[in-house]
Amino acid sequence: MLELEAWSLGIVNQPGKSIVLIGMMGAGKSCVGRCLQQRTKLALVDTDDIVASKFGISIPEIFSKYGEQDFREAETQALRELAPVRPTIIVTGGGIVLCETNVDFLKRLGVIVWLDGNEETLFERASRARTRPLLKGENPRETFTQLLQLRLPLYAKVAHVRVDTSVLTDEEVTVAILSKLRKLGRNWRVESSAFAEATADKPVPATR
Repeated sequence: MLELEAWSLGIVNQPGKSIVLIGMMGAGKSCVGRCLQQRTKLALVDTDDIVASKFGISIPEIFSKYGEQDFREAETQALRELAPVRPTIIVTGGGIVLCETNVDFLKRLGVIVWLDGNEETLFERASRARTRPLLKGENPRETFTQLLQLRLPLYAKVAHVRVDTSVLTDEEVTVAILSKLRKLGRNWRVESSAFAEATADKPVPATR
């Protein structure tokens, strides 16, 4: 069991405390999570980092050595143990919505923000790293399409907020998220002057 400083075990019983980022690989969850952290000053945690720390190796190595099933089980365990004592930015893996148990945990952790994008853009971004274990086959493009089609309805079902990241910078996505959360009545600690300045000149995508 992982021991994380300033975190306690169990399930959060006060919905809406944290900002949970979901979405397909290539949506920019990690980068946007860091931008949100900088803007809100909230803590940041990534479920992939938790799983990697638990195994002591990287995510690609986990898939290679133990397989996807063991990774998914560790991912669920990470969520089960995740209970921030303060509002937190939580970045999740692209396949975390495949398990219904995970969805229940995500809903309890906070407001769920789906980072979406058009397929071509998502695939192009996801392919840059060349370390995606699920795209290591003979036809990564076809695999990506299959994964996306499977996950899209799951993202749509669980998300409270959707932001299309296709043509936005990470900073613009962050501003869009905070704007949408404000409309939902979720106000995190944000520098008011900086928020006003950032949102004044940047377009905010329409909520789904």
